[in-house]
Amino acid sequence: MSAPAPIVASEITGLVLAGGRGSRMGGVDKGLQNFNGTPLALHAVLRLGPQVGQVLVNANRNLAAYESFGVPVWPDGLADYAGPLAGFLTGLERCETPYLLTVPCDTPLFPLDLASRLAAALADQQADIAMVSAPEAAGPPGAAASLFPQPVFCLLRATLLDSLVRFTQGGGRKIDKWTAQHHTVLVPFDRPGDAADAFFNANTLTELHTLERQRS
Repeated sequence: MSAPAPIVASEITGLVLAGGRGSRMGGVDKGLQNFNGTPLALHAVLRLGPQVGQVLVNANRNLAAYESFGVPVWPDGLADYAGPLAGFLTGLERCETPYLLTVPCDTPLFPLDLASRLAAALADQQADIAMVSAPEAAGPPGAAASLFPQPVFCLLRATLLDSLVRFTQGGGRKIDKWTAQHHTVLVPFDRPGDAADAFFNANTLTELHTLERQRS
């Protein structure tokens, strides 16, 4: 059997998820909060852009501010801030490439080889979805870090749109319950040299400012 064809960057659309309420940040629009002088969502756009063919943003307010980033901006089709899966649905509806890569706006240090590693795993395993598995927090020095699925970091086949439409129309809102219906491969990001805080997400302004100080 011949090896599966590699997935190239031009076949992937990147989606920055910035459609949440920002409840744990006091209701502010999280994607527009600055990280080292750049709005979080723009930071994600710039970090993701070189890894994919094109980038979209999913946002539900302050659309003009997001549009100023120079990429297409699409709000949720589902009402009432239905969560990240609503963003997945919006991305798959707008995606014109065979694959969609989702990243949240609040994780500014995600790897620069995120797309290539997820794509390699998806192609190798002939999977439907490749999902990041990574440490959530640094453990004691010398201890092996525990890995956890990071479900908002997913590479999806665009053909999953119909499945996600059915799932959300049935009231489903949990990413892991939907991905469990499909061949999903977990991709570990714990190689030597992988940053321990690559998938740290800033849920509060205090966490965001702490991360800024650590990386300044």
